Amino acid sequence: MLRVENVVVHYGEAVAVQGVSVNVEAGEFVCLLGPNGAGKTTLLNTICGLIRPTSGRISFMGDDIANHSASRIQQMGISQVPEGRKIFPSLTVLDNLKIGAYSVKDESTVKADLTRYKEMFPILDTRKKQKGGSLSGGEQQIVAIIRALMSRPKLILLDEPSLGLAPLIVKRIYEIIVDIHHQGTAILLVEQNARMALEFASRAYIFDAGELVISGACQELSASDEVKKAYLGE
Repeated sequence: MLRVENVVVHYGEAVAVQGVSVNVEAGEFVCLLGPNGAGKTTLLNTICGLIRPTSGRISFMGDDIANHSASRIQQMGISQVPEGRKIFPSLTVLDNLKIGAYSVKDESTVKADLTRYKEMFPILDTRKKQKGGSLSGGEQQIVAIIRALMSRPKLILLDEPSLGLAPLIVKRIYEIIVDIHHQGTAILLVEQNARMALEFASRAYIFDAGELVISGACQELSASDEVKKAYLGE
């Protein structure tokens, strides 16, 4: 579904991503791990069109998307939940969700999805007129995830969904993520909580200083002494 081949990304003179190759198959759950500043978020932003790669190829469903606009990429079926959630604080919960569906032309589809998600997450209904900025961090994360789902993506990019949240809330967020995956949506996850990501994803890529250093099945990486020492603190 998604193929990233030898992608290089610069910020001015600095190399943020150096010759990285990653792929995600239809319906797969893949995670990107590594320390802060390793290039994980930069890669997600490059995939979704917010940053242009210096070189390399990015294809989605067989189409080269490296030079497409972010809106075009979203219309093709890739949605992102950015780091820090970034819901619109001055807009209501309902308006935040509707913005996620801006590319869906069928109003009946939007209404049906809103009804379905309100039934799954009653807070979306009870707080629908509340300003997004007044919600707790966990509530904002739920809104951000459902906002991304409103466009009915084939692939969802999740950037640090557990950041700044209490353990019980993190558990609930991951229940939602796993449910999304079980419903058939492919997931590419960036996560500082490596242990949790390895528990739920099927494959992982580990980055360091903009380069891919290790990749493989999560079960194998979890058992690796090298990974335990360098990334799991064991």
